[in-house]
This record gives sequence, C-alpha cells and structure tokens, in this order.
Amino acid sequence: MSAHAIVPGLEAALAGTAPLPCDAAGPVFAEPWQAQAFAMVVALHARGLFTWAEWAEALSQEIAAAPLQADAADDGSHYYACWLEALEHITIAKGVSSHVAIDALAASWARAAEATPHGRPIALENDPQHGAGSGA
Repeated sequence: MSAHAIVPGLEAALAGTAPLPCDAAGPVFAEPWQAQAFAMVVALHARGLFTWAEWAEALSQEIAAAPLQADAADDGSHYYACWLEALEHITIAKGVSSHVAIDALAASWARAAEATPHGRPIALENDPQHGAGSGA
C-alpha cells in the first residue's frame, strides 16, 4: 500500500522534491516522533490549514536548507526533522502560531523533561513553571 492510498495527494505532491520514505505497507517511521510529526501534518491539512502543494513547497525548502551530510547515516530522522521545521514555519506563516509561542512551548517541554524522574513519562504538567502567569 502506498502513502497515496493512506493520504490521497500527499505522495504525488512530494514525489518530485521530497519523496516520503515508504515500504510496501506505507510510510516508514524509525521512531514514534516521526509518526507523530506525520500525523500532525496530515491532521492540519485535513483541517484546511494548507494544501499538499503548499506543504511540499515548505518541506522542500527545509530539505534544501539543511541537506543531509554525505557521511551521516540516516534512519529518516533528518527527513522528519525537516518536517518539524516546515511545520513550524508554515503554522507561523498561516498565523496559527508564532516564533515566541513555539519557543516558549519548547522551553516548557525541556523544563518538564528535566523535572521528570527517570523512567516516568514526560508531561507538560511536570514543568515547574507550568501554569505560571496563566492565573491557574
């Protein structure tokens, strides 16, 4: 099964410049975060935030701006890191988010990770500053 069968239009939009890593069963993910990045993009497209052509352009720009080093082994992490960068930039361009909001959320997750005991799931609520300034 191709990605086209799973997400109509995506495979065709990415074919020329940023083909989706797939096997016979569909998209291939080496890590859970890659599948989550993929799912976020699919969900935002389904909500009409961007077209597949707009997504392909944004992703192609990120891949061109950060080419994989020739001596680097790649399990798909580089490709999906570009997905995250493209997602950040397209949500900012569409007015859904801002650099400040994204940076603040990233910092909050980093603090939450630091405050979470080893072996426990990281939750945003573990950020010592979670809810600070929100009246909560």
